[in-house]
Amino acid sequence: MDSVHQYVTTPVTVTLFVFLVTLSFLITWRSRSASKTNTCKEAPEAPHAWPIIGHLHLLGGSEVPAHKTLGSMADKYGPIFTIRIGVHRVLVVSNSAIAKECYTTNDKFLASRPPSTFSKIVGYNDAMFGLAQYGPYWVDLRKIIISELLSSRRLELLKHTRDFEIDTSIKELYKVWTKHDKTKAPLLVDMKQWFGDLTLNVILRMVVGKRYSASNSSGDETEARRCQKIMSDVFRLMGTFIIGDALPYLSWLDIQGYKKEMKNTAKELDLIFQGWLEERKRKRQSEEVNQEQVFMDILLSILEHTKISSEYDNDTINKATCLVALEQDPTSEALPHQ
Repeated sequence: MDSVHQYVTTPVTVTLFVFLVTLSFLITWRSRSASKTNTCKEAPEAPHAWPIIGHLHLLGGSEVPAHKTLGSMADKYGPIFTIRIGVHRVLVVSNSAIAKECYTTNDKFLASRPPSTFSKIVGYNDAMFGLAQYGPYWVDLRKIIISELLSSRRLELLKHTRDFEIDTSIKELYKVWTKHDKTKAPLLVDMKQWFGDLTLNVILRMVVGKRYSASNSSGDETEARRCQKIMSDVFRLMGTFIIGDALPYLSWLDIQGYKKEMKNTAKELDLIFQGWLEERKRKRQSEEVNQEQVFMDILLSILEHTKISSEYDNDTINKATCLVALEQDPTSEALPHQ
């Protein structure tokens, strides 16, 4: 017993014991400090979340638009906070300086989007830029879109296309008026439809090299209306809330019936895009494409020499990327409501 007591009370043992206690204290203190630091950096979660559905009850079932509800919450909880949309945690930013930091300094962390039914069905199985997951494929597509579609040089080169479409649309409107019998009632013109046709033709000319003339006696007007309807359906479905996106374990039920509608829309959309793509390929083979290539031609050239994805074929990438360029509602509110 004395030998044990002597061993325990030796200077080496006491020093080792003090060292272990100090080390344990430092580890505990560092872990608590790190936990507090991380907690401070996390945006606070808005209250009144329900189990399972989170804050969905605050955003739905009301005549108040979701963005106004979020604005009211920002006034109450501050410029940055989080909410839960089912299983997803969503960061809500209502400050321009913080938003700028999100899309510059932290762009890499906020570039991805959670999987969605729309992106899976209509967006060519997540091949559509903007809805695709962040990675090499997303980065390569962004470079192509910025340099070949949205650059100042490209917009300047296509300036005459916009001018031509505006001039042509005004002439077509005047032609309709000259054919009208002046002795009868005044000619009524649906300006919303006129602006929709103009917007559609400007975008189509720049992206796929097509235009539809409402004054043409051929099937142009019918085709234009079909294209407008499909694009409007795409635009509407993209902003539609799907229960299965918030609660993935319910996605197989298709409670709202939107998956069926998306599949039908995706089928019609692909028929149109595939037709445009085949037309551009034929013109390239017959050397009908002039020096002013449209965006679909540029993608054909790039994808012919560059492999940017092993998951998607070149046609799918081309159509999905052009869909981003055409993703503007051609029947949107071009004129303000009075």
